[in-house]
Amino acid sequence: MGADPTRFAERLGRSDLQCRESVVWFHAASLGEATQIASLVQHLIRSENVRVLVTTTTAAGADWVARKMPYVTHQFAPIDTPGATERFLNRWSISAAVFVEGDLWPQLLGGLDKRGIPRILLNARRSRTRERFPAVFAALLKPFALVTCRSDSIAEGMAALGLASDRIHVLPDLRLTLPKLTISDEALSLLSLAVEKRPVWLAASTHPADEEAVLTAHQEVLEAHPDTLLILAPRHLNRGLPLQKLAQSANLTAARRSLDEKVSAATQVYIADTLGELGIFFTLSPVTFLGGSFGQEGGHNPYEPVCFETALLYGPHVANFAEAYKALSRAGAAEKVGDPEHLGRTVVRLLRSDEARKIGQAGLAFWNDSQDCTVNYAELVAGVLKRPAA
Repeated sequence: MGADPTRFAERLGRSDLQCRESVVWFHAASLGEATQIASLVQHLIRSENVRVLVTTTTAAGADWVARKMPYVTHQFAPIDTPGATERFLNRWSISAAVFVEGDLWPQLLGGLDKRGIPRILLNARRSRTRERFPAVFAALLKPFALVTCRSDSIAEGMAALGLASDRIHVLPDLRLTLPKLTISDEALSLLSLAVEKRPVWLAASTHPADEEAVLTAHQEVLEAHPDTLLILAPRHLNRGLPLQKLAQSANLTAARRSLDEKVSAATQVYIADTLGELGIFFTLSPVTFLGGSFGQEGGHNPYEPVCFETALLYGPHVANFAEAYKALSRAGAAEKVGDPEHLGRTVVRLLRSDEARKIGQAGLAFWNDSQDCTVNYAELVAGVLKRPAA
């Protein structure tokens, strides 16, 4: 979803808002980037007493900032034309420009350079475009005062572009600073009572390619553990009815949470097509398969489930979060499955042993060990803010 059409003037660098007081500008292109910076921005406001401007390019990102970060000023980012960027940069007194993951534009960076404004890139990810055009990105990134990378391999790529080594830092993924999902104790208690002592596993944030695989796997699980309940939480809530029909066509008994259909002893698949309840399902399930990983979606954020001490399984296609899954796998907190049959066998194995608990504990330990990274990020950004102006 693009920018709000009623605010398109902001994309041209025009706005009724203007602040002559110094601001730290964070550019978070879309919702995924915006969610990463909330803890860091709060910390900087408290510790450095700064004002913060946040820009996004999407309405979804703007809505999230408005709801979750009322302590900042939001604007839509200017399009990368000389006039729009000039008007935007003239309107704000920017002490530092912080880009989250990427979304770097030459006109905008040139305007920052002309004004001597320090630039920071946080949580740099692997980029095919950067690998294809190294000379272009070397020119864009060399002036940056600070670049943080979520893995050693990304940092090596940045150094290969010619960035000074003392400006490159490897830090845990900024997504690890996202707060743990909230849960309703009452809803958790009611669902726990309904499930009783049945074996449970969860397929979360699924898409169509995942869902057929998950239902095939569940049939194998049921052969080994006939009373097992699959909680199936689709990424998009409008999948509820199609999923119920898909389950029925596979001779599986399904109930939908959005219709307030109860979990009975006969329920084999519980379709959790409701909003904001994933934390409940992560809490209930000793084993979680995270969707977006059998199809072409590129995977979803694996840090959301691991803090609930659930053993994490994922499919072969997780390019968007490759470093995160590798780190969790190295820590013994996640396991890749190649196809539906492999998924079914793995769920059976984990439900039969104490292994799920050990994997879940490794995930929680990984998450706990990374929770101080907000302070590390804030100290690096504050160090740039305190440097004498160029």
